[in-house]
Amino acid sequence: MAWNWEQPDWPGFRYRVAEMERLERQFLLNAGTFVGAFKHVEAGDRDLLKIELISDEALKTSEIEGEILNRHSVQSSLLHQFGLGPAQPRIPAAERGIAEMMVDLYQTFAQPLTGKALFRWHGMLLRGTGSVGAIGRYRKHADAMQVVSGPDYRRRVHFEAPPSGRMAAEMKAFITWFNDTAPGSKRPLQPVTRAGIAHIYFVSIHPFEDGNGRIGRAIAEKALAQGLGQPSLIALAYAIERKRKDYYGALERNNKGTEITDWLTYFGDTILEAQHSTIERVEFLIAKARLHERVRGQLNGRQAKALGRMLREGVDGFKGGMTAEKYIAITRTSRATATRDLQDLVAKGALSRTGDLRGTRYHLRLAGDGH
Repeated sequence: MAWNWEQPDWPGFRYRVAEMERLERQFLLNAGTFVGAFKHVEAGDRDLLKIELISDEALKTSEIEGEILNRHSVQSSLLHQFGLGPAQPRIPAAERGIAEMMVDLYQTFAQPLTGKALFRWHGMLLRGTGSVGAIGRYRKHADAMQVVSGPDYRRRVHFEAPPSGRMAAEMKAFITWFNDTAPGSKRPLQPVTRAGIAHIYFVSIHPFEDGNGRIGRAIAEKALAQGLGQPSLIALAYAIERKRKDYYGALERNNKGTEITDWLTYFGDTILEAQHSTIERVEFLIAKARLHERVRGQLNGRQAKALGRMLREGVDGFKGGMTAEKYIAITRTSRATATRDLQDLVAKGALSRTGDLRGTRYHLRLAGDGH
């Protein structure tokens, strides 16, 4: 089987430009919507929102690779690195490393891509990892670099990357291409197209022993940020992780040739989905602040505790809605008091009610007009 890097026109990726026009146009419109919404976030909440969005990306880009990290540790490390919190000496190496990479990406997005920067990211990601021999440098082992699944007796090869001996030349060409296609450079590409090509190009080379997927997604986000002239803060890894099979399926469909329209449209739609997720979070934060303002000074301690618990679930909502039973469990109160408190929250416009009797559910009412 021939892979894309074995094709005579490698790495001359081809695609139908007309099919990307819709995606590029919508990406810029969504970016404008995000900027407009972000301006309405209270100044004190903007840094916290930034930490939340970046930490989610750090957690999800790791989860895609099967690595589950501790949210609190990642956020604590981010807060310290952005100068928003004290140093936490007991943060595990994996959490500190991914946080450092995400901060470096955020702060240096406008700089040209270099091999030194990639080595720095790789070193951050794999700090404390004993199973990887080559950290902070390209792979050199003679064995084939393959993406496989299944047991040894029925192993399936999803992809085989170029031999290690080609890494220096392949990565020199990749870095040159990336910088030459940046805004204002020799051959600028539109941001969604450039991000999509950059990702599949990089992971097809697979230059490191480990961490290629996470670094490849960081490179895609760097391309998007350069296209916008500011950090994108989009939930790209979040959107990919939610449909992880689609992501790997799209990569596998497009790793045998250099015509990649299918990959670019998949990746572009995923970017738009990521933007929508981010915009929803910003709008949720704004609505949350307005809800707090509407009920300020009107809630008892039990109501404030229960409402806070619902709001902590974020844009995905409190699963199944609030019930009297859940309220009792959260506040340790009686059923009669729970019912009275919940009805009062409805009257105050904090919650809406659906159903009757055992089917009664209460949901956050974030819009002030009752919708």
